[in-house]
Amino acid sequence: MPNEFDLVVIGAGPGGYVAAIRAAQLGLKVACVDRRTSLGGTCLNVGCIPSKALLSASKKFADASNNLSDYGIEISSVGLNLKKMMAKKDSIVSELTKGIEFLLKKNKVTWVTGKAKIKSPSEVEVISVGAKNVRLKTSKILIATGSESTPLPNLKFDEKRVVTSTGALELSEVPKHLVVVGGGYIGLEMGSIWARLGAKVTVVEFLDRIVPQMDLEIGRKFQR
Repeated sequence: MPNEFDLVVIGAGPGGYVAAIRAAQLGLKVACVDRRTSLGGTCLNVGCIPSKALLSASKKFADASNNLSDYGIEISSVGLNLKKMMAKKDSIVSELTKGIEFLLKKNKVTWVTGKAKIKSPSEVEVISVGAKNVRLKTSKILIATGSESTPLPNLKFDEKRVVTSTGALELSEVPKHLVVVGGGYIGLEMGSIWARLGAKVTVVEFLDRIVPQMDLEIGRKFQR
């Protein structure tokens, strides 16, 4: 792989891959580095997209179970195949990540998988698992790595009993009782999904209202 570029973009999320494509369209030779083996970053792989897919699916299930009779639609029995619902969510994510991969190839952006380490203002080393490390020479470096949640002290996330939002999107069965710590939009999305599918959900929020980053009126409507 030729390793000299005009621009190396670190991060293939919504900021990184869009910047890489646009730079290539403007005539630069571009590489895009990401530690994941699929493009799209947190949002596409384990965040916005899979959560919205499950929100949509869970609403369909809840409507079929509880609400359609008001419209004269009678359904005698509604069953939940959680494995199939999760597979549909995964297929949506896969389709979109392949779409980004196509766009990178179309615009001649080089995609490199591995953990990027900036060695100097003109060199990025890509550390790959099971493959030889690669050094990329570049005129410019764009950091588009996003952010990570602050870990809670003395609390181990095993993604089985104590889960992050990522684990909450991969549960293999509907929990009897789910306690969501944090009443922001992510916590409410996770709670809504599993409540619709039959779990008892309790939301714990430190502040005096949920979604505190939103307008008070919106928060009150959510709380109702």
